[in-house]
Amino acid sequence: MSDKKILFATGNAGKVREIRSILADAGYEILSMKEAGVQTDIVEDGSTFTENALIKARTVAGCPEAAGYIVMADDSGLEVDALGGEPGIYSARYLGEDTPYSVKNAEIVRRLEGVPDEKRTARFVCAIAAVLPDGEELTTRAVIEGRIGYGEAGDNGFGYDPIFYVPEYGKTTAQLSEEEKNEISHRGKALRLMKEELKRHESDRCQ
Repeated sequence: MSDKKILFATGNAGKVREIRSILADAGYEILSMKEAGVQTDIVEDGSTFTENALIKARTVAGCPEAAGYIVMADDSGLEVDALGGEPGIYSARYLGEDTPYSVKNAEIVRRLEGVPDEKRTARFVCAIAAVLPDGEELTTRAVIEGRIGYGEAGDNGFGYDPIFYVPEYGKTTAQLSEEEKNEISHRGKALRLMKEELKRHESDRCQ
């Protein structure tokens, strides 16, 4: 499988690094859109994480530069129960796409002022979609449960990681080592599920 390539529909360097680490043993070369020379506008107008992941994967798979690649995309975000599930599918666009996550994180913490620990429950959700060269589509979805902290802590992660507290570890996901985070993260779980789906598809083709 060493000659197989995955084109991952993202420009987020932190995400690409995480994906390469999680799929390191799968025998795939993983390229970002930038590395593959893909430039396209993606309109994420789905109503769920899975729909948006499929929109991204299908859009990039339709580009000439993506021919022959497995095109993979994820849509992930934070759901805060005390905020009615916000920011949800709008996590990346919360308070505006170009707003720094330090500002987004501070605003979520501010909105939860006075909310006790047991009601600060939240989860990271990740849906992954793959469009294969033969046109088949695969999807997986996974979550990690936790709580919203009282301020940012840790600098190992990105996005909402510094305010997402995992009680079992007594740390935020930004305080976990890369190995710990990949083991329990929503993206890590969803990618491992996708790895199994790709293996199953490969073995079905070989029969």
